[in-house]
Amino acid sequence: MRIDAAPLQGITTYIYRRAHAELFGGVDRYFMPFLSPAAEHIITDREMRDIAPEHNRGVDAVPQVMTRKAEDFLWAAEELAAMGYREINLNLGCPSGTVTAKGKGAGFLADPTGLDAFFAEVFRAGMPADTVFTVKTRLGMKSETEFPALLEIYNRYPFAELTVHPRVRDDFYKRSVRREAFAAVLADCRLPVCYNGDIVTVADLERLRADFPAVNAVMLGRGLIADPALARKIRGGAPAERGELERFTQRLYREYQMAYGGRGQAAQRMKELWFYLIHLFENGEKYAKKMRRVSHPEEYEMLEAGIYRDLTLRRDAAGPL
Repeated sequence: MRIDAAPLQGITTYIYRRAHAELFGGVDRYFMPFLSPAAEHIITDREMRDIAPEHNRGVDAVPQVMTRKAEDFLWAAEELAAMGYREINLNLGCPSGTVTAKGKGAGFLADPTGLDAFFAEVFRAGMPADTVFTVKTRLGMKSETEFPALLEIYNRYPFAELTVHPRVRDDFYKRSVRREAFAAVLADCRLPVCYNGDIVTVADLERLRADFPAVNAVMLGRGLIADPALARKIRGGAPAERGELERFTQRLYREYQMAYGGRGQAAQRMKELWFYLIHLFENGEKYAKKMRRVSHPEEYEMLEAGIYRDLTLRRDAAGPL
């Protein structure tokens, strides 16, 4: 089974991807947090830092684009192909209000006619040579009943793969995944399908494989952030050890300081990671609350040391995430 790592804005930077690949492994492909091309068709320094090929050496990284304009997507695809990337993924899954208000991400799903025209224009113009087009989608904006019409559109085009997160936008990440709706997707989809959603333990993956034996690719998101060894365990490897987790977080903290201008910025980035990672420790609620209130790097450093010193490491992350 192929294992992809989902992008998480602010967390799965190139620094995170390289560290995870080297220290834990188990992941076949890492999807980058989305690039949102502007009308001026420029790549900002911040965006370039993450997508630069030299920052992704040794990692099979897939760029993800978020837009509702075909000309912007085609421009980004050409730029990314020139850097050597051979797969471009369109994000139709992000549920953020600031994104969907612009009709992007999952917001684009509310306009099936516009989405169909977008795909028609992209395929009429043609992707760059030797480059494939993949899509990550939710089931709709408000109801899973929206998806049959969306799937009819997807089935018209030669996408290399459709990654399905079986929630609607209004579910955000709170409601359980809609497994029956995903079964209908598999029955009717003519494209290769990758599953994404609520795989936090090896047992979760085994249940998915038992229910949907035709699925041979999964995308791990928050479950992999909470348990960096999850992909390794799925492949039969060992759970995370305290020492390797400490090496992982200390490496990230050190490299974030170098990349983002000091301990303050690095500590803020590490707070976002610990929002998920604390689920791998018993009785971490008190530390989680303190971590959310951290405003100085010294506070962060003391809290991280306390977590490793005082808390028992679980074999699996505890949900809900």
